[in-house]
Amino acid sequence: MNIQTMSIVKYLAKNSDWNLSNLQIQKVLYISNMIWLGENGTPLIDAEFEAWDYGPVVAEVYHKLKCFGSRPVGNIFRRIPDIKDDRVAAFLNDAIDHLGHKSGAELVAISHWEKGAWAKNYHPGKRNVLIPREDILEEYSKRFPDG
Repeated sequence: MNIQTMSIVKYLAKNSDWNLSNLQIQKVLYISNMIWLGENGTPLIDAEFEAWDYGPVVAEVYHKLKCFGSRPVGNIFRRIPDIKDDRVAAFLNDAIDHLGHKSGAELVAISHWEKGAWAKNYHPGKRNVLIPREDILEEYSKRFPDG
């Protein structure tokens, strides 16, 4: 079930009361996608993650939200469709409850896990390095061995 990535981003921003920064959204998006992929066998979003300095990033999301800097992301999603799937909405609400209160630094620490997909694919100074879905699934298996 791949959902338009920006619809997920809109949902995360809106349902966190517009309190998440671009960095926080990127990390919650990554962790949510990893868990969804591990539990359902398909990615949550329709985009790929790249291994950037501050962890896994969806480039399209970064560029859309970079105007906010480190401030919370505001509502620039007027033309982005809402999430219609109740199961996805409940899953994202759970993600916000568990991760939305964490600082950017705390979320970066999670995404920089030495046994994770980002660490496996990150090369300082190298750009546009995709994090393969198989590596994300492997990270899920290592983090949640009882799945």
